[in-house]
Amino acid sequence: MIPPAPKVPRKFGLRGAAPWALRHAERQAAEAARRNREPPKPGSARATLRTPQEADRIKASIGELHGMLHRLRTLQKNLNEGFFELGEILGAIEARKLHEAKGYSTIEVFAERELGIGKGLALKLVRIPTVFQPAAAKALRLDALARALDAIDQAPQQAAASRAAKLPLKPPR
Repeated sequence: MIPPAPKVPRKFGLRGAAPWALRHAERQAAEAARRNREPPKPGSARATLRTPQEADRIKASIGELHGMLHRLRTLQKNLNEGFFELGEILGAIEARKLHEAKGYSTIEVFAERELGIGKGLALKLVRIPTVFQPAAAKALRLDALARALDAIDQAPQQAAASRAAKLPLKPPR
């Protein structure tokens, strides 16, 4: 007697699907797995999607920005005492364009979103270390320095307005 052939379980696909659909899907999955195991060819679309250009530089700048951001948040807790150093750090971030690594176009937007500082105050904090000496700035405090910067900004506007007021009027015809 001949023993019966072992039964091979049939693979049924989705009900109502074509009989070849399951084999086709398995073949596509095997092809994708094989393609993903091999490294992408240089210049291919897969290579640029996986590793952007200058990825190491972006990673380094994000790591550095993260450390600065931690220091900024610490200084922000006591803004009246650490405003000068906070301004120096924000100025360094702006000068090196580290805020662009996180996708922010300007330092004001970065300070507003990451630190909760208004745009006007962020601009003043960046300007304070460039305009004032550290010892004098710490003695005057943030409020006085903000008023001083406002006065400095308004001086050219007032000078232009006073020059325009001195011009003679046209005589009537």
